[in-house]
Amino acid sequence: MIPAAFEYHRPSDIAAALSILTEYGDDARVIAGGHSLVPMMKLRMAEVPHLIDLQDIGTLRGIDVGADRIRIGAMTTQHDLINHDALTNAAPTIRETALQIADPQVRYMGTIGGNVANGDPGNDMPALMQCLDATFYLTGPNGERTVSAREFYFAAYATDREDDEILTAIEFAHPMPGFAYEKQKRKIGDYATAAAAVLIQRDGERCTGASIAMTNLSDTPVFAEDAAATLVGTAVDSAAIAAAIEAMQQAIDPSEDNRGPVPFKRHIAGVVLQRAIERAWSRA
Repeated sequence: MIPAAFEYHRPSDIAAALSILTEYGDDARVIAGGHSLVPMMKLRMAEVPHLIDLQDIGTLRGIDVGADRIRIGAMTTQHDLINHDALTNAAPTIRETALQIADPQVRYMGTIGGNVANGDPGNDMPALMQCLDATFYLTGPNGERTVSAREFYFAAYATDREDDEILTAIEFAHPMPGFAYEKQKRKIGDYATAAAAVLIQRDGERCTGASIAMTNLSDTPVFAEDAAATLVGTAVDSAAIAAAIEAMQQAIDPSEDNRGPVPFKRHIAGVVLQRAIERAWSRA
């Protein structure tokens, strides 16, 4: 199908983009990679009289790996994340997750900012950002503010970002050394039936820290705080993993769709979490 007529804007800086957003209000939307919004426009599920393309705003791109924290510009593509050696050395979980998003063609254009800001519960980066306890930087007419990834998502496609704000950057501390992003999907390029992001800190045969988040098992990404807590202080044996899975099951709220009924999704959630924990533990 062909989208409804719209006016295309391509500002060269954030101030210009915000000016257009303010001028046209509800009639304007920003676009990053375009993989979510453009198909909706073509299907006439979304009508956007003014489309603001952020591709020319260079300050929204880039990866800064500091001594303690990592900052990623919102317009940085999944391809850039995968091929940045310093980022992979400091936070290899980013590369592992990005490689499981869609396919190479999508990853060349798809951005980390678009992936986390859209509020789609099927996207992979939101759960990872919750697992990392990332901070999102938002800029609007009233200046810049920050919000935790764990507090950003309200419901499917509903987030803490105001309509006149732009997500500009994502920042997080260097993660725990044990990591895994385990994803089950129907076919290459598909959204997850269920996925698990896990980070683990290990001291000898004891887990000293853990973080767990789940993808596409509720109308938001699920930060499974209680599931992670069950691992801390244990040797991450079968009993500890079983306890983590049980706690995760209490946190998720899957619904039936073309990826399967609820019991199947709960079963898959347990499988992917067990695999992710075991792999993260072995890497820690």
